[in-house]
Amino acid sequence: MMRVWNGIAEWRQRRASMGSASVGVVPTMGALHSGHASLVDRCRRENEIAVVTIFVNPTQFNDPTDLDRYPQTMEQDLALLRELGVDDVLAPNAREMYPHGYRYRVEAKDAERIMEAKHRPGFLEGVMTVVMKLLNLARADRAYFGEKDFQQLRTVSEMVEEFFLTTEIIACPTVRTASGLAESSRNCLLSPAGLEKAAELYRVLMQADSAATATGWLEASGFRVDYVEEHWGRRFAAAFLEGVRLIDNVPLAK
Repeated sequence: MMRVWNGIAEWRQRRASMGSASVGVVPTMGALHSGHASLVDRCRRENEIAVVTIFVNPTQFNDPTDLDRYPQTMEQDLALLRELGVDDVLAPNAREMYPHGYRYRVEAKDAERIMEAKHRPGFLEGVMTVVMKLLNLARADRAYFGEKDFQQLRTVSEMVEEFFLTTEIIACPTVRTASGLAESSRNCLLSPAGLEKAAELYRVLMQADSAATATGWLEASGFRVDYVEEHWGRRFAAAFLEGVRLIDNVPLAK
């Protein structure tokens, strides 16, 4: 039977009772979709105990309106996690996670100020801080992150290595709809027509011969482009459609 923990003190008691069993964790902000389900399924297969965290982290939102709009579907999320065979869900509120406010944070002294770090000030610091907290609480053998948020995944992996954390970070492939659109919690904010058009983001990233060409194609198609950039052998993009910020990335052709 799946158990839901809202209090950190109670969760710590539960974590202590797990003994030497292998534990996997999937950190999420809720509004779960098939991409999350794929992470949970792998976590379930590779560990004796599968844990999912649900916490909409306020410190990684540089735009308060984006935080207000972020979809929250707790009842549906818990129903899906029960179906997937999750053992425990840690779902604290902000007061539990930041009992003294945002007094301390994790940041990289020489972080590459590109993409999300450049366009969303404070985002990566908020991500690193909350992931550090969640990994300390879960004390999991493995933590599962999707490659759609590749810069976030890379940053978390480096942080874990830098601070000698024992949790292994597992990168999982991006899950896409039949149209090619990367699964995202924000997709539910798009209209049916917007969902159809949003798939152009993936097609453009795959087909354009350069970042500049991709930017032009997206703007011509009605997207408001934050960036299209190439790093680490991949092409990345962030763009707005119907006021919803979408991100994606694909490997560059060799």
